[in-house]
Amino acid sequence: FVKVTEKEKALWVLDQQINDRGVGVEMQLVENAIKLDDINRTRLVDEASELTGLDNPNSVAQIKQWLQDMMECDEIKSLNKEAVNKLIKSNEDPDIHDLLKLRQEMGKTSVKKYAKIQGSVCENGRVKGLLQYYGANRTGRWAGRIVQMHNLPQNHLKDLDSARNLLMDGDLDTLTLCYGSLPMVLSELIRTAFIAKKNHTFAVADFSAIEARVIAWLAGEKWVLDVFRTHGKIYEASAAQMFHIPIEEVTKDQRSRGKVATLALGFQGGVSALTRMDAAGAIPDNEKQGIVDLWRKTNPNIKNLWYSYGKAAIKAVKDNVGVSLAHGVKFIGAKSMLFIELPSGRRLAYVRPRIIEGKYGEALQYWGTNQETKKWGLVDTYGGKLTENIVQAVARDCLAETLLRLDACGYEVCLHVHDEVIVEVPIDKAEEQLKNICEIMGTEILWAKGLPLNAAGYITKYYKKD
Repeated sequence: FVKVTEKEKALWVLDQQINDRGVGVEMQLVENAIKLDDINRTRLVDEASELTGLDNPNSVAQIKQWLQDMMECDEIKSLNKEAVNKLIKSNEDPDIHDLLKLRQEMGKTSVKKYAKIQGSVCENGRVKGLLQYYGANRTGRWAGRIVQMHNLPQNHLKDLDSARNLLMDGDLDTLTLCYGSLPMVLSELIRTAFIAKKNHTFAVADFSAIEARVIAWLAGEKWVLDVFRTHGKIYEASAAQMFHIPIEEVTKDQRSRGKVATLALGFQGGVSALTRMDAAGAIPDNEKQGIVDLWRKTNPNIKNLWYSYGKAAIKAVKDNVGVSLAHGVKFIGAKSMLFIELPSGRRLAYVRPRIIEGKYGEALQYWGTNQETKKWGLVDTYGGKLTENIVQAVARDCLAETLLRLDACGYEVCLHVHDEVIVEVPIDKAEEQLKNICEIMGTEILWAKGLPLNAAGYITKYYKKD
């Protein structure tokens, strides 16, 4: 049923080599982070104890009782992040306010990943085995392991070097004086614990808007492909298309709407998807359905792609046949399986699919791991979700092709995260090799004719988000 291609075998071997190579760690930074966090937590507990008179201000039960006594209120049911924020906003008593702020600081977990690094670093100062090949079983993407590099906090500090140097020096007082919250600083510095080996630096490069490019290519959404083949400003271009104005007249507010819509709506998402993506609340609730309608009207071929994939899957399962679509995508019904053959020739597998009567007619289910409960059972799917699986799987295959190409050119990839590769390069050749790496990533792939790929990157002595 699922034939492992020679390329996938080669990729598995390369994956083992990348994991065995690992990535270097600045252990002084890691150890100082753990030490300073411990000192800071002791200070916070002492301050909370002095303020409240409690024996153990880390105790949720004791804090709840103290708050209830101070506020002369009924039972406080929760002290989670949301509940504490509400209590802070609704209380003006300085003691209550200070205790809740201390509670927030004590509740921040900023050193768990530092402890993971400390516990897994090898004798040569490198952490290995950070990636699991095919860890995401639905799409074949890699999964993070041990330190979990796929969900590291982003760094937004403008003076990252200064903060990092203060941590390297173990200067707790100056860190808290300059940045206020030590847990926040430690969180933002986690990435910087990873460093290149001696006489080398990191060349970090990632695919630009890879999923937006792939879905436009699969759907044949010409205007989107034209954007990516020229100026690449997809958010501005989306806004221009949606609001029927020249791209140079797009306002900051309209660009924000174009960005949120592009990121949220590509996989048949609606108002709820738009709301989840619009964390800053840039789009008023009464405008969201209009944005959804505008985006779908602007991207008719992507909209058609959802329904063509959904219908093809149902037909393949119902009639036990193969249904071929554009770019080599093929839905194959085979006994108790549904396979989706990708442009690369790799296949996705869906176990024991079945057709049911859904809200809008025939619908598809299969047996798999529920992404929310993490339990095995029946999973509902539809055209938009299948589109998401295929797009992410194709993006994964583009990264896989890149890793093989980089290796063939002699580049030492020590890590890759999502659509980003981190390569150790000699310091004296860093800029030249970064340019070559980006060119390799932007080179057309044989099985993806017409897919406009592009990559950009930067040089850094320690890992960070540029």
